[in-house]
Amino acid sequence: MSDATLFQPLSLGPLTLANRVVMAPLTRSRAAAGDIPHALNATYYAQRASAGLIISEAAQISQQGKGYAFTPGISTPEQVAGWRLVTRAVHAADGRIFCQLWHVGRISHPDLQADGGLPVAPSAVQPEGQAFTESGFKPFVTPRALAEAELPGIVADYRHAAECALQAGFDGVEIHAANGYLLDQFLRDKTNLRTDGYGGSLENRTRLLLEVTAAVTGVWGDNRVGLRISPSSPANDIADSNPQQLFGHVVQALDRFGLAYLHVVEGATGGPRDSIPGFDFQALRQGFRGAYMANNGYDLGMAQEALGAGRADLIAFGRPFIANPDLVQRLRHGAPLAKLDQATLYGGDAHGYTDYPPMAQAAAAQ
Repeated sequence: MSDATLFQPLSLGPLTLANRVVMAPLTRSRAAAGDIPHALNATYYAQRASAGLIISEAAQISQQGKGYAFTPGISTPEQVAGWRLVTRAVHAADGRIFCQLWHVGRISHPDLQADGGLPVAPSAVQPEGQAFTESGFKPFVTPRALAEAELPGIVADYRHAAECALQAGFDGVEIHAANGYLLDQFLRDKTNLRTDGYGGSLENRTRLLLEVTAAVTGVWGDNRVGLRISPSSPANDIADSNPQQLFGHVVQALDRFGLAYLHVVEGATGGPRDSIPGFDFQALRQGFRGAYMANNGYDLGMAQEALGAGRADLIAFGRPFIANPDLVQRLRHGAPLAKLDQATLYGGDAHGYTDYPPMAQAAAAQ
């Protein structure tokens, strides 16, 4: 058992977090032209800076890595300047913020790619579903399989994005290796059908992830880098024949880096926690020496119980942060949570983004 509670501080590498509440990465599709963050985004994140740690919405590491309309990038000087507005606002509010580094792989569309090119993937396996483009939803296409000679360029893009995040004033970065995006696609045998050094065995399928992790920690140092996985999530048409074995190997391989934390989506992303009955998340926790960040459907009671039982060190909350900018205060006081407006989740302006009132203001308006 542990005496940890949600509202106790935590040392995370060189940082001291005010509490164990993490704002999970939340795509909101509100970047400006050029995939550039702007003042409205800075306001949004500053409103939520009472979280012990904010993980930014996923930021594509390159144009090739983009998979949704109006999402921010982290690769150009203009994008760096835009993110600097965000980090300065969060720091002015005494918050801490990591940048999530993202390459979507096959979960894209030619409309979102440079010169209308095909999305890339470990293998040419078309996903089910639709891509969100600036002209609406369009069916996914069959991606182009990356040549082995291209993979050092992918690693270089991650390194460059990590450097850009450092320039933008973030406190650290999170490598997005979850939810059926590129790094997850290389891990899984449903999407990785390669026969070269990046396919087949567990060691080969894990290789790109480890090369990316080495590149990013080379920029930031190990203890300012976290990594997100979703071992039992079917998000974006992803699957593996033996996920327990696969992710046991992944976590063991990652543990040597001394990362700040492992961010684990427990169950289906945004869905049932028992998507693979009997999956042992604690086996992953026990194989990792850094902090364990638990995510997926946690409420106050579940969070306190997990921390008290020593099953987690940090709890990530996603959608509750959208309608509750003061989520930490509401949880601390056991106050009811406001409900989000589904119609304004993606794209748009301040409505449904920065106009959710904090608890005191909402009470005064009643």
